[in-house]
Amino acid sequence: MRILWLDAFYAGSHKAVATGYAAHSSHQVTVVGLPQDGGWRWRMRGAALSFVRMMRERYGDAPLRQHFDVLVVTDMCDVATLYGVGRRLFAGLPVALYMHENQLTYPLPAGRKLDLTWPWINYTSMLAADVICFNSEFHRQSLLSALPDLPRRFHDFHELAFAESLDARSCVLYPGIDLHRLDVPDVPSVNAGPPIVLWNSRWDYDKQPLVFLEAVREVIARGHELRLIVLGEYVDQQAAVFESYRHTLASHTIHWGYVPDMRQYCTLLHQADIVVSAAIQEFFGIAVIEAAYAGAVPLLPRRLTYPELLPAAYHAECLYDDDGQLADALVRLLQRHHSFDRHALRTWALRFDWRQMASTYDTVLDGMV
Repeated sequence: MRILWLDAFYAGSHKAVATGYAAHSSHQVTVVGLPQDGGWRWRMRGAALSFVRMMRERYGDAPLRQHFDVLVVTDMCDVATLYGVGRRLFAGLPVALYMHENQLTYPLPAGRKLDLTWPWINYTSMLAADVICFNSEFHRQSLLSALPDLPRRFHDFHELAFAESLDARSCVLYPGIDLHRLDVPDVPSVNAGPPIVLWNSRWDYDKQPLVFLEAVREVIARGHELRLIVLGEYVDQQAAVFESYRHTLASHTIHWGYVPDMRQYCTLLHQADIVVSAAIQEFFGIAVIEAAYAGAVPLLPRRLTYPELLPAAYHAECLYDDDGQLADALVRLLQRHHSFDRHALRTWALRFDWRQMASTYDTVLDGMV
């Protein structure tokens, strides 16, 4: 089968999914992406026009059905505009929409008001797609439950039957992860000492790094020993509040800062005993899966997608109820992390490896032809 994958925000996890699937699928997958530099708002507005131009330049005006059997488009592209402007190009080509995220249920920073422009593009894209693929069941349920309230914000002609029709066309396709790239031979052993706690999420408000840092500070203030590896990409590396914590926690810190080098990242990952998330937005959680594969015991909030992904046997010790409980939960895990079967954690994480996931993607897309 010949698959065309159009990614309007070709970076980070979006790019990793596209390239990972192309590398592991049993089919021929052609990936065409646009850089993230233009910003996600402009991609949602303009990516469809750019893709129409690019397809015409590559393949002429003949229908793309001559070259491809299925089209996959990611959520940063306006599928309705894509098929409207490029109606001759895309005629007869079934389309799957892959929802990495959405703009309706994404939590906004304090003081920012929701601009309905962006969730409406998500909505009409879903209506234009033949199949809608979500990266978790949590994402699928939360968005489909919230969608009817979007047209209700307007005064008439809500046409709710359209929103209600989307459930039957939706499915869950977890992001595949190239976990074997994390296998680093001869990882340096860490000298015996206090447990090592890892943060490898983005430093943005929706991941709540300050909640994590304050919990670590509180645990240390209570007299418990730990060491710290702080990774993840900074949004504002110079933020004074982060620098304050960096100074306060310096004597407990093994590493602090984003690491672009994959080998160094893997080496640090394999040293961790516990990986912590404090996110208020997470539609999947690639960073947590990577850390668990490397042997870190996850400590996660009992919200979002985490209860869905984490095996039920781990819920009692690895999930905490709210931000105020994070310090207590971390203390308990510092005392008990040795009792966890790291091989079992690795086996759980491996279910998301592309060697397992690619055939699931193939089956869903096969069914569209």
